[in-house]
Amino acid sequence: MDAKLLEILVCPICKGPLFHDKTRQELICRGDRLAFPVKDGIPVMLEGEARELPADEEVGQ
Repeated sequence: MDAKLLEILVCPICKGPLFHDKTRQELICRGDRLAFPVKDGIPVMLEGEARELPADEEVGQ
């Protein structure tokens, strides 16, 4: 994923920063504990498409 794009993308809910999980191809919002999928290199920033992170799942750095 392009580093410049990652710098300007924010969580659509809280407007907080996102972490790119390269292994799972997701953009993670630590504040809302949501993971937004990246499909074919395109981030899908829709709340309905996001995966809720369970309380016991660690959020990467």
